[in-house]
Amino acid sequence: MSDLASLDQQVTECRACPRLVAWREEVARVKRASFADQTYWGRPVPGFGPPDAPLAIVGLAPAAHGANRTGRMFTGDRSGDVLYAALHAVGLASQPTSTHIGDGLELYGVRVTAPVRCAPPANKPTPAERDNCRPWLARELELLPVRAIVVLGAFGWQALLPVLSSAGWQVPVPRPRFGHAVEVELAGPRPLHVLGCYHVSQQNTFTGKLTPAMVEAVLTRAKDLAGL
Repeated sequence: MSDLASLDQQVTECRACPRLVAWREEVARVKRASFADQTYWGRPVPGFGPPDAPLAIVGLAPAAHGANRTGRMFTGDRSGDVLYAALHAVGLASQPTSTHIGDGLELYGVRVTAPVRCAPPANKPTPAERDNCRPWLARELELLPVRAIVVLGAFGWQALLPVLSSAGWQVPVPRPRFGHAVEVELAGPRPLHVLGCYHVSQQNTFTGKLTPAMVEAVLTRAKDLAGL
């Protein structure tokens, strides 16, 4: 796995978690009625974005009828609608929508990824599934020249910090707690800024817990810290 393209290919072939394999493939076979005429991806989903990105966004896992259908992170669901609109608003994406692979979307200096690469039942991976998937995220971050990371939600925050610690960054003990707009600077192979953002889930956006302006503010701060 000497480059991201090789890593991404290997990610798509992973079958390490029987429960997740069974679920993602069942969803791809049964489908949602509104997507009945589409061929679902139904495999692990690699990260998305340029290989020289100094900024990373870490979510949770692919959505069953979003990335598990389209094959691209945060693509084809309401969470992605919010995220990519915000990325476009702050100049990190070529367009505000993300509907399918081949829709023309490009990211500028940012890569979108997740600690779990298969759609989990009820959006809840087990700790063992998270840990099985950890080497993919660890290697991805090793290959990227990241200077800042935005973490969407507490699950991603808890999954990311051990990865950073094992990669040589000095994570404080006790570990910093997740919160919206929380910002932590870590010493290590190079200075790294880790920022928290509430997840762009429908539960958060429909209730107003998270607004587009809140997402854009965190992304703007992260963009500055990453030197973009």
